[in-house]
Amino acid sequence: MTDVEDFINQYEGNQQKVMRLLHNLLATELNLTEKIRFGIPFYYKKSWICYLNPTKKGTIEFAFTRGNELSNEQGLLDSKGRKQVYSVEFENISDIPHERLNEIIQEAILLDETKPYQSKRKLK
Repeated sequence: MTDVEDFINQYEGNQQKVMRLLHNLLATELNLTEKIRFGIPFYYKKSWICYLNPTKKGTIEFAFTRGNELSNEQGLLDSKGRKQVYSVEFENISDIPHERLNEIIQEAILLDETKPYQSKRKLK
């Protein structure tokens, strides 16, 4: 069992179901590398693509680290006032619009593979 699977198993009910479904999609089907960073599961190829963040209100925030660079044609992603990270929250697996979410994930992977991440931080 991986660290990410151990992390998911700490949760119960819908949070665990949503994370397990998304984890299987990202790690197994799409073959993204998984790693616990900042206490939550991140998924990457060349750079970080997305992460799963369980919220206190019982949802799972599925966030894209370069969300500001995605088209968001599906209208699912919300910046929540952040400049770079955009996300969508799910309470139940029945809430997940698989086809639209898959389009966002594929776009995020394509972005990662074709356009190197440029840090926006100012160097001192």
